[in-house]
Amino acid sequence: MNIQGQAALVTGGGSGLGEATARELARLGAKVAVLDLNMANAERVAAEIGGVAVHCNVSDADSMAQAIQTAAAAHGPARILMQIAGIGTAKRVVGKDGKAAPLDEFAKVINVNLIGTYNAARLFAAACAKLEPMEDGARGVMVFTASVAAFDGQVGQQAYSASKAGVVGMTLPMARDLAQHGIRVCTIAPGLFKTPLLASLPEPIQQSLAASIPFPARLGKPSEFAELACHIVHNDHLNGEVIRLDGALRMAPR
Repeated sequence: MNIQGQAALVTGGGSGLGEATARELARLGAKVAVLDLNMANAERVAAEIGGVAVHCNVSDADSMAQAIQTAAAAHGPARILMQIAGIGTAKRVVGKDGKAAPLDEFAKVINVNLIGTYNAARLFAAACAKLEPMEDGARGVMVFTASVAAFDGQVGQQAYSASKAGVVGMTLPMARDLAQHGIRVCTIAPGLFKTPLLASLPEPIQQSLAASIPFPARLGKPSEFAELACHIVHNDHLNGEVIRLDGALRMAPR
């Protein structure tokens, strides 16, 4: 699909990987809606790329539906969804105090990362399926965000790993499901990237994390994630695939 002139939704577009992806889409000529819970961040990015900022909670059905409608009113119906919004946590099953990990914290991560991804996908797909088909019957494309933690989860990452593994497991059946509508589905599983969260860590910790990556021995650049996400849009034969973007990193137990 040619990105030029297409309307695109980027959840989590106000910072990190989402911001980089919103910027790359805009550079390639897309009309970008920056969806985020943090409106200050969304408005900053949207203003800088000529897009529109939209308040959105991906895990809330009404909020996501309204965000799609608001974006469509500004740019027309979207054919591209970059589902990047997510949260993370680390909690041992049994803490040092001998108590079980709180169930609500596990549920929150699953709700945002997995249910939020499905919620965004189902609402986008329903709208996209109504659009006129383009070349090869294509109507749209969705790119989800998982993590290498889906495969190499570390100690304490039960909630995060489970949520991202769910996104990985959902990719192929959703691609098969939506094939009849001409909507492709792929997922990127990034490794260690220099997002605002990692960039806030002390430099020695950043260097230690970077040294664990075989090559190149550095943290990933958000722009590299964005380039891959946009390549998936361009490459019409990429469908139902999960792509690790990690410099050959395999996470240690801790």
